[in-house]
Amino acid sequence: MRLAFISDIHANIQALTATAQFLETQVVDQVVVVGDLVGYGANPGPVIDFVQQRGYLVCLGSSDLRVALPLGDRARRHGVAEQVIGWTRDILLPEQLDYLRSLPVGGRLKTPDGRIRFFHGTPHDPEQKLDLAGSEEKLQVLAAQFPARLIVSAGTHIPYLRRVGEVTFLDPGSVGLSLNHEPGADVAVVDCLPGASPQVTLHKVPYDVASAAFDVLAWELPPQIAQVLKTGHG
Repeated sequence: MRLAFISDIHANIQALTATAQFLETQVVDQVVVVGDLVGYGANPGPVIDFVQQRGYLVCLGSSDLRVALPLGDRARRHGVAEQVIGWTRDILLPEQLDYLRSLPVGGRLKTPDGRIRFFHGTPHDPEQKLDLAGSEEKLQVLAAQFPARLIVSAGTHIPYLRRVGEVTFLDPGSVGLSLNHEPGADVAVVDCLPGASPQVTLHKVPYDVASAAFDVLAWELPPQIAQVLKTGHG
């Protein structure tokens, strides 16, 4: 069984389209989006429509939550991300907002090698980041609470892979706003075979970065976003 994990698309349809084309060559059984379809980028509607049409498995991300449910202290936040949140909410169709509201906080998959758990951030809160580079003890506690051979969390925009005991922890990075100092879309392909640990391969997929940056500027979104797309770091 071969799976693909992608995350943090952030309304970048150029990156998502290139990623989908790449994954066609990988012959994956299922594509899982670990949150954040929207935010930052200029094409939130097309991204939502694309993942729905392709039948991707999607969970709720922090930007998705802020767009779909503008509650609490989130309304008082400032910064580049929050500037785009309101614009995104205004430009989406009602049915696209309803889709974001319907997304689960996380999910699980059963594979020949065992169970996979995935969520954006922490298991119960997409707005909190899970520190995969933190202490083994904390990750062991998490693994005991959510038994799985592979635990996938996102939100850092930087690909990361770590094994603690019998559990593999994965952050697939970001499709639409990668921060690992190299422009392109981050993709993780996972092979699950009976009796073997999950085999994870991290990929960087090139896409038309100039077009994505142009869309950001054309919609008069913060120009810092276009710069991050071009350089791969904030």
